[in-house]
Amino acid sequence: MKNDVLCKTAPQGRNDSLAPPRQACGNTLVAGKLLAVALAIALGTTPPAASAQDTAVQITLAAQPLGQALLQLGRETSLQIFYAQDLVRGLQAPPVSGTLTPEAALKALLQGSGIGYTRNGNNVTLTRSSTSLLAPVTVQGRYEATTEGTGSYLARQTAAATGLQLSPRETPQSVSVVTRQQMEDLNVTTLGETLKTVTGLVTTSSDIDRTDIHSRGFYVDTYQYDGVPISTQNDFFGTSTFDPILYDRVEVVRGATGLMTGAGNPGASVNVVRKRATSKTFTGAIGLGAGSWDHHRATVDLSTPLNESGSLRGRVTGMAEERDSYLDRYASRNRAFLATVEADLSADTTLRVGVEHQAKRPDALTWGGLPMLFSDGSSASWPRRFSIAADWTRWDTTNDTVYASLEHRFENDWAITANLSRLDSEYDSRLIYLYGTPDRLTGNGLSALQNRSHQEFDQNSGSLQASGPFQLFGHRHEAVLGVVGNHSNYRYGNHAPLSTAPVGSIYDWDGSYPEPAWGDFNWLGKQKTRQTALFGAMRLSLTDSLKLVIGGRQNRWKRESGTDTMKHDVFTPYAGILYDIDAVYSVYASYTDIFQPQSYRDAGGDFLDPVKGKSYEAGVKADYFDGGLTTALSVFRIEQDNVAERDGENTVPGTAEFAYRGAKGITSEGFELQASGEITPGLQVSAGFSRALVRDVDGSRYNPYRPQNLAHLFTTYLVPGTSGKLTVGGGVQWRSGVYYARTLNGAQARVEQGSVLLASLMAHYRFTPNLSTQLNVSNLFDKHYVDLSGDGQGFYGAPRRVMMTARYTF
Repeated sequence: MKNDVLCKTAPQGRNDSLAPPRQACGNTLVAGKLLAVALAIALGTTPPAASAQDTAVQITLAAQPLGQALLQLGRETSLQIFYAQDLVRGLQAPPVSGTLTPEAALKALLQGSGIGYTRNGNNVTLTRSSTSLLAPVTVQGRYEATTEGTGSYLARQTAAATGLQLSPRETPQSVSVVTRQQMEDLNVTTLGETLKTVTGLVTTSSDIDRTDIHSRGFYVDTYQYDGVPISTQNDFFGTSTFDPILYDRVEVVRGATGLMTGAGNPGASVNVVRKRATSKTFTGAIGLGAGSWDHHRATVDLSTPLNESGSLRGRVTGMAEERDSYLDRYASRNRAFLATVEADLSADTTLRVGVEHQAKRPDALTWGGLPMLFSDGSSASWPRRFSIAADWTRWDTTNDTVYASLEHRFENDWAITANLSRLDSEYDSRLIYLYGTPDRLTGNGLSALQNRSHQEFDQNSGSLQASGPFQLFGHRHEAVLGVVGNHSNYRYGNHAPLSTAPVGSIYDWDGSYPEPAWGDFNWLGKQKTRQTALFGAMRLSLTDSLKLVIGGRQNRWKRESGTDTMKHDVFTPYAGILYDIDAVYSVYASYTDIFQPQSYRDAGGDFLDPVKGKSYEAGVKADYFDGGLTTALSVFRIEQDNVAERDGENTVPGTAEFAYRGAKGITSEGFELQASGEITPGLQVSAGFSRALVRDVDGSRYNPYRPQNLAHLFTTYLVPGTSGKLTVGGGVQWRSGVYYARTLNGAQARVEQGSVLLASLMAHYRFTPNLSTQLNVSNLFDKHYVDLSGDGQGFYGAPRRVMMTARYTF
């Protein structure tokens, strides 16, 4: 939600920052005062004067981060509170309620914080108290990493890389976090759109409803939800289309992530963190949006206490949208819903339960893209609106999750957390895939693959984790130890088509291709996969400036598929070292790996050992403006070992299958530069540049249809002189050129897409403290470009798109 009160910064020095930027102080009483003046004039009287320090009002402030409590106090009173954002960072405010003067409420909020204040009328300036030098109270456990309500593009902590709650600077690996504020400013409506804003992630579309995510040359198949790993081997169940309205933030750790996720590729891991029911007062927002191609969207987000004390709290977040597309005939109805309840069983124990629902119902959607080469080897070009879908195609996905978490915090700052979750996913599809190379003159030559399938996936997951500090040799250290397990079932089947009509000329394609008659449904196979693991990590303070992070994961993996059973016991090490050069700069280096089971057999009939991805990384991290802006420069190298290659003419004993052996795989190396946070008061920025050189075993460029270089920049600015009402922003995304090449009719054919630069604009205006509107424009200059795939097909990106959203907050 946008903030409502502009808390300005007293000019104390160059490192002071606006905290937070999007609010307009004192506006809540303006209408009332004007009404009082008007009535006084009408009655021929003079309205009585009132001051902030002697007028008691009803005030109800929940226990929450101090910065948020000050913002709420300013909204409910006439106080304008000035402070440096770093002054309140990491501090927790106590609950304050009753009929109080604003100054009495302020004193209650600041009690024990070590912060004092000075007054000049209704203007209040917070300062570090000269008489109370209490250390800041750092929140451990419950709200320390929450980005909602901060108004910032900077996340203070993340445990996604090591299980330890560390700041990005303290983490010896490349980490990016898309905060709640950034998602709202960008107005992203899918997880795929959200990941396009992350440094080093290559996002391409092979059809209208799937976004393929790659990092450092590898497909991103490792996802976590609230830190619980979920198996995602492909995007058939619609992961990339999940709506982020339900989430507080999206954390991305690049490189191998086996310590926290177990099996997977070494490119990156995505951790999606759901919103929580933390408010002890009724708050919420409703939104309505309308945009290009009949895009209509409604959202609701309500939080409320469920008992008088606020120890039991609930939250409901939902989205419903209907939209057409720039593609011919396509339309979709989408729904997302989150309901969660949180209970303080005691002062130190919190129980959380919730359900999440994501559903998508598209019609006339594409499966695959358009042919980008003609049969004579020349390049093809198509109108952006041209769709290869048939009228009867659909791809319905439904994902339901039930989850629970129990956390207990001890007096020694240790905490123990137990998590349980159950995911049920399914999809039903009726699809057509056109493949081949058409004749340039006639358009003939394409063939059709028709598919009507049903797939189901369910996973039960559980974890138990303990973490906290300990003292050794005069230094404070941190440790985490946990056990995690999941059991998944995957079933798939289809209806075989009983007939196939000729495709005809692609030039005549209009979606009227007839749906075939389908045969009876048949289950084609099922897989059962079980993973259990014990993991641990420690952050050791060797000196005040030198930190060592070490850890490991002992993973047991088993899969049953038909009559085949694969088992692996794998140990995954993690090591990183950080050195603080000074208060701003740190250098680091790290090593970690990950494994990926494979189903190929060798000449002895045994399954090959898993592919091992080894990740090496080093870099420099820095926090500027008293931690308001964090930056990182990293260099990396990833090596794949034991990748299956055919073992000559050898076969698996007793079968006609070719045998395979392990060999060296692809190698990826490059560098990344990123920055996020606040540069000056009111100026938020997220920026990054990456270069990844991915080579095959023979040294040639691997998958040249994916860009090697990426850059992005998005920034917002609170316009001075607008009383905090107007925020403007914009950004660019750039990627280097790509190509696809193949031998066609004895000659080399090639299609290219040059470098692409996409620009976006945003403007947000607050009419009242509660009512605001936002305009977002993407692909501002209407750039015409295509995403290429490994089979010679292409999918054209969306033209200029406009979205207007109105939001009312409670």
